[in-house]
Amino acid sequence: MTVVVTRGLLFDSDGVLVDSDASVVSAWSRWAERYGLDPAEVTAMVHGRRSADTVAALLPSHQVPAALALIDRYEVEEAADVTALPGAAEMLSSLPPGTWAVVTSGVTALATARLAAAGLPIPPVLVTADIVTHGKPAPEGYLTGAARLGLAPCECTVFEDAPSGIRAARAAAIGAVIGVGPRSHGLDVNTTIDDLSHARFNAGSLYLE
Repeated sequence: MTVVVTRGLLFDSDGVLVDSDASVVSAWSRWAERYGLDPAEVTAMVHGRRSADTVAALLPSHQVPAALALIDRYEVEEAADVTALPGAAEMLSSLPPGTWAVVTSGVTALATARLAAAGLPIPPVLVTADIVTHGKPAPEGYLTGAARLGLAPCECTVFEDAPSGIRAARAAAIGAVIGVGPRSHGLDVNTTIDDLSHARFNAGSLYLE
């Protein structure tokens, strides 16, 4: 067992709290076909990134506004199929108010739709793609999450599955970074767990199995 002393928990959403992989592939494949792009290449690059950053990297600037609105609509349409990952509901329901936040690369409408579809609570502190200037791997999201909890980054622990999110947490000087699931294996994390059923928070200590 690993024990981490921490005051705040910052959760990525997709791949940590919710299983959105199938909906992501479906929405982005539809979008890629609409713009004559290879769906496999597009879906391989989207995880853990803001849709705005992905669209801007793939299309000329004059097409970006309409293309971004389209993918954001497609992703919300696909959100109904999202489910909670093991341990997520139990973990969140056990946490004292004011100790946790969600920091995601999704826009607010998408993040709330996915959490609701998965039967998970919408947190009072929700940091989304449309309230930060620079998305992951920039540290802004995690710095904002810690600040809104009234904590220093070093007092917080991040749960992440994606390389860009792990780099963002490290750039924010977060106290500990916990990798969740297979995408986090071999990355710059303090330790890894299969899912949140292997994590428990009690009286300022996080217990990981």
